[in-house]
Amino acid sequence: MTAPNSSPASASSPVRVSFEFFPPKTEKMQESLWAAIERLAPLAPSFASVTYGAGGSTRERTHDTVTRIQSETGIPAAAHLTCVAATRDEVNAVAQAYWNAGIRHIVALRGDPPEGASRYQPHPGGYPFAVDLVRGLKEVADFEISVAAYPEMHPEASSPQADLDNLKAKIDAGATRAISQYFFDIDAWRRFRDRVAAAGITVPIVPGILPVTNFAQVQKFSAACGTTVPAWLADRFEGLDDDPETRKLVAATTAAELCEALRADGEQDFHFYTLNRADLTFTICHILGVRPPKKTA
Repeated sequence: MTAPNSSPASASSPVRVSFEFFPPKTEKMQESLWAAIERLAPLAPSFASVTYGAGGSTRERTHDTVTRIQSETGIPAAAHLTCVAATRDEVNAVAQAYWNAGIRHIVALRGDPPEGASRYQPHPGGYPFAVDLVRGLKEVADFEISVAAYPEMHPEASSPQADLDNLKAKIDAGATRAISQYFFDIDAWRRFRDRVAAAGITVPIVPGILPVTNFAQVQKFSAACGTTVPAWLADRFEGLDDDPETRKLVAATTAAELCEALRADGEQDFHFYTLNRADLTFTICHILGVRPPKKTA
């Protein structure tokens, strides 16, 4: 497998983008987050989502960030919601509070185990898995619901087919979109896309794009979530640990190449895992032709 190459034909396809942020833990992180949001807002994203910490640990901060994005930026905001550490009634109450605040889009996830737990265990009285959460949310209100998809299989799935069956079950339960785990191997994405089509799944599957800010961290996280890190990618970042400026240029170029190759395949929507930083994502969007409106004299 070699690095993806863009195609001149891809330039004719329009691009829509969305962004993921995480709720800040400190005042300084709050400032950084809002600087990133203000930088990216003029790109008119389809939506901006805000993550939900393991074990529901960021519930209030997620709610505050989502509602502030919605009210202050005009960007449609989406709240992540998980099954972890909460009863059905508690999850439903959180969902109802979002609906009452004007939030119409939920990213419904099983969620990660609470800190210190070795594996996921459904909460007694809670929604066991994401498919159950999707059904429950549709009973609370008519939310737009996004779910997760795994081009290279969820690390806890028993097989690729079981993972695909679970994705289809979430769609059948009422999800209107899937957002993929990030990936670097475009051939893995293409195989997944073909299997999705063969399974009769017709809702949008949006590629998740992670600009590489710290290659060592990406390697560690990729090992945990089942994402392949190709040899060509490791080669690109070799020797750049102490060269942040070159590393940023390589990161932006690499992610843009992947997006251009996907666009040549017909993809038009991209979901960026921003890590609460605007610089790389803004640069990649610029390369893709997603830019702020031109200022008039």
